[in-house]
Amino acid sequence: MALKATIFKAELQISDMDRNYYHSHALTIARHPSETDERMMVRVLAFALYADEALAFGKGLSADDEPDLWRKDLTGAIELWIEVGLPDEKRIRKACGRAAQVVILSYGGRGAELWWGQVSGVLGRFKNLTVINLPSAASQALAGMAQRSMQLQCLMQDGQMWMGDQDERVEVVLTPLKSTLPK
Repeated sequence: MALKATIFKAELQISDMDRNYYHSHALTIARHPSETDERMMVRVLAFALYADEALAFGKGLSADDEPDLWRKDLTGAIELWIEVGLPDEKRIRKACGRAAQVVILSYGGRGAELWWGQVSGVLGRFKNLTVINLPSAASQALAGMAQRSMQLQCLMQDGQMWMGDQDERVEVVLTPLKSTLPK
């Protein structure tokens, strides 16, 4: 018998002063049995970073042809493809061919640095690829906020970001490893 996903609910309030985006999102997050709280919360962080009415969680770990998050236009064309973690180079090349913009939000400390060192030569040529690294301390602090029912707030201003719940607030310092101009 296959294990089923665990369902988490989050009320995410976003105040993104850099993009003038202020909205509350009721999220239903399916955590794959092999997914950690840390990875799931990094997906929530990625949602907050690129929040939009059309942004949706993909099947992620459950499907090879879907990202962790994506945004499609009304014709079904993929505008934004977001991967979390340290995805395979072949998967990213395929995503760059399918989507207008691809974002990788890596985490994992030294492992993320080693991964980028291995794939940067090949992936560096893609003009529609952005790679951002999240420090290990921040991803682990976010994992500590994981609960089956969450009330989260995200504030972004002047390139700084904070995520918090009723008990804790974490400053999230993102390091761009490869940037593209926003579309």
